[in-house]
Amino acid sequence: MTGVGLGARVLPNIPAFGKIISVEESLTPVDVALKKKMAEIALNAAKSKGATYADVRIGRYLNQVVATRETRVENISNSESYGLGVRVIANGSWGFAATNNMDDSSIAKAAEAAVAIAKGNARLMEEPVRLAAQKGFGEVSWKTPIEINAFEVPIADKVDLLLNVNSEAMKGGAKYISSNLFMVNEQKYFASTDGSYIDQDIHRIWPTFTLTKTDSASGKFETRNALSAPMGMGFEYLQPKDEEKIKGGPVTMYKKRYDILEDVREAAVHVDEKLKAKPVAPGKYDLVLDPSHLFLTIHESVGHPTELDRVLGYEANYAGTSFLTLDKWESKKFNFGSKEVNIIGDKLEPGSLGAVGYDDEGVKCGKWDIIKDGILVNYQTIRDQAHILGLAASQGCCYADSWDSLQFQRMPNVSLMPGDQALSAAEMVKKVEKGIYMFGRNSYSIDQQRYNFQFSAQLAYEIKEGKIFGMLKDAAYQANTQEFWNSCVQRCDRNDYRLGGTFSDGKGQPGQVSAVSHGSPTTRFNGVNVINTGRRLG
Repeated sequence: MTGVGLGARVLPNIPAFGKIISVEESLTPVDVALKKKMAEIALNAAKSKGATYADVRIGRYLNQVVATRETRVENISNSESYGLGVRVIANGSWGFAATNNMDDSSIAKAAEAAVAIAKGNARLMEEPVRLAAQKGFGEVSWKTPIEINAFEVPIADKVDLLLNVNSEAMKGGAKYISSNLFMVNEQKYFASTDGSYIDQDIHRIWPTFTLTKTDSASGKFETRNALSAPMGMGFEYLQPKDEEKIKGGPVTMYKKRYDILEDVREAAVHVDEKLKAKPVAPGKYDLVLDPSHLFLTIHESVGHPTELDRVLGYEANYAGTSFLTLDKWESKKFNFGSKEVNIIGDKLEPGSLGAVGYDDEGVKCGKWDIIKDGILVNYQTIRDQAHILGLAASQGCCYADSWDSLQFQRMPNVSLMPGDQALSAAEMVKKVEKGIYMFGRNSYSIDQQRYNFQFSAQLAYEIKEGKIFGMLKDAAYQANTQEFWNSCVQRCDRNDYRLGGTFSDGKGQPGQVSAVSHGSPTTRFNGVNVINTGRRLG
């Protein structure tokens, strides 16, 4: 049952899987000395043809998908994409070429082609590329700090886990249940004429399911997706610890690890509640937003509009530009949100999807303020953008989704920091007179400048006089980015802080995807406009 067909259907935004390989092949790494030798061939060839700068990325991308539905296995696939990309500056312009023929001659030809392309591009350049200074790091390495390599776990164990998930769902009355495991290993080698030779081994995992129940009397149906977050972890993510459980709310949540069996049991109960839920009455509500929901609002309304290429208009066709224009940053007083809003860019957070030691142009990663006490203070940059903001160095936001993709500016982990005062979600709810408590990502829309938006949730609960009542349906909130973040009045403390994220954030032409996380605590927003997305109230 090996093949990529279903894997491609259920997750169409993951990059092309490449050739089918065995599990054993996936566990055999490429020798680092060989990668350095191939990189040197490319760098020397580029310099010999007139490149003033060159970098090489050797990428081996492994994907494993296990997909099940009800009592059967739908698909199992293991695949590999392996090749080399060369990026150069010649005559002040960028050029790029790639090859999956890894012999010496093909590598040299790719480097020579990149230089020729750069020289051709230079005829159209109005000003030369300006790179921020970057020291070479010599031979260094970084690896996702995993406990269990997911590719080493037997396929049979993964199948058993997913079929147990399906069994629990059907015991709970599910009509349909599909469950999947997606595992990614990026083995990336970077070398440059700056003198860096960086070997990285990056792991990600995403367990998920979709459960559906029908009401035979009315013919209506409801679904609930898994409340898992894709993570930069190994298979240990699916081995939860009791002390990591978040207690005190209507939904069981975990900080760093995930109990998929407990989640699917709860999902079966939640879908029953959804089938009986009353429609929300439109109006103003105080919102209590769980991190499993808020991560997507952060992604769309903070992450994307602070990408500097959107701000400058370089990125416009794919999901628009940004209302956070440079004049707002230059004023040093643009009121993005309330003083509760402290948002950082972070490429280091353990367990996050965006955690790497070095980005795809050899910059050592770190973290920095984007919104400080509600004020816009920074953006996201790469080496050829840093001078625009007067920065001495890149913030390490360069990424390509494959060896044959040109690296460009991509979002780091963008996260809302927790509050300083001790506060749990249960304590937060007690102070809400009229509100809605939301969990999980659902439908959303946002305009081309990342300003006006609408978001709904997997689960929405009514709050009245400090207590959680029944579930509501058809609830979505509308706002613009600035008024929404200015309505932020309270954040739970670090004990409640959790990550959400996406495996497939799209950008660019040709399109690329990246994996990115967004952390937050449970957060309260006052007086937000809520609409009913159903056809009628009764």
